[in-house]
Amino acid sequence: QVQLVESGGGLVQAGGSLRLSCVASGRTFSSSAVGWFRQAPGKEREFVAAIRRNGGSTYYTDSVKGRFTISSDNAKNTVYLQMNSLKPEDTAVYYCALDRYYSPDYYTQEVYDYWGHGTQVTVSS
Repeated sequence: QVQLVESGGGLVQAGGSLRLSCVASGRTFSSSAVGWFRQAPGKEREFVAAIRRNGGSTYYTDSVKGRFTISSDNAKNTVYLQMNSLKPEDTAVYYCALDRYYSPDYYTQEVYDYWGHGTQVTVSS
């Protein structure tokens, strides 16, 4: 089993920055990928970014490209999401998720096997 714990959320003014962390404990998977998703009030959960454990390839949704950076520290089993130039529309609960065996459909929730409980990010205007 794998447990994922997110941290780093909070309240920030527009234009500010936050860094989210996702720490994985339990079994590790060498071919895994970790994704970040977010869910705003009244909206469906959406893909934000993903990173492959092998090779470190990264993927982003268009709305965060150039502002968010996903990275990983495999020795610490931790994935980060650095969020800069935050906008009010980035307000959401952010979840990290683990796909045991990387899938090209990394942007879909269904390929992920484990989920964290989420961390709230609120961006004030």
